[in-house]
Amino acid sequence: MNQRHDTMKRSILLPAALVLALICGNCGTPGDAAPHAADHAEHAGHASMGDTAAGTHSCTVPITAEDSLKFLSKQLAVTGEVETPLTLTVDSLKKMNVATIKDFTVVCQSGANMKQDSTARGVLLRDILEKAKIKQSGHKDRNFYIVARATDGYKATFSWAELFNNPTGDNVYVLIEENGRPIVRQGDMILICRNDTKTGPRHVYWLKSIEVHRVD
Repeated sequence: MNQRHDTMKRSILLPAALVLALICGNCGTPGDAAPHAADHAEHAGHASMGDTAAGTHSCTVPITAEDSLKFLSKQLAVTGEVETPLTLTVDSLKKMNVATIKDFTVVCQSGANMKQDSTARGVLLRDILEKAKIKQSGHKDRNFYIVARATDGYKATFSWAELFNNPTGDNVYVLIEENGRPIVRQGDMILICRNDTKTGPRHVYWLKSIEVHRVD
């Protein structure tokens, strides 16, 4: 599940030389008006500079390096219906069970491959939630949903069952490294879901919080 929100579109595009192209995780088919720019504010992801210079890819939205700096996040808060709220950093995540992921591709909603990680390192979201301990009254108390939120307001959503009673739980990671390097321009941490058919919509960079909510 991916929650949408509308934002104002830019009226002026800056020169290509000044622009970074970032992935549009929830973009539409070629010819659509940069849907992820609207859905994700300026949260678009990692496209190549070549895509930016061309200025034609439906899955990219231009953003300056200066604007990108406004959304950088250094901490990840785990809040909501948990017994132990957490404030995590790259250093604290490194002390957990860090896995190596190979050959992860960010696929736009249009089907375009927007980014390829030959290797990445991260921690399962499920492990993070188990550390925080969701407030369950018993084993049948399972009506929760989890929101991964970025600093620009973009959100990706998971059900409790997806993470704890489904193969998806083995595929949702908070990344701390990509291709052997720390994550820099997209904040310190990125959330991915490896087994989504289109991985872009639940590819959340500038990640700032994991929120656990009970379904009323």
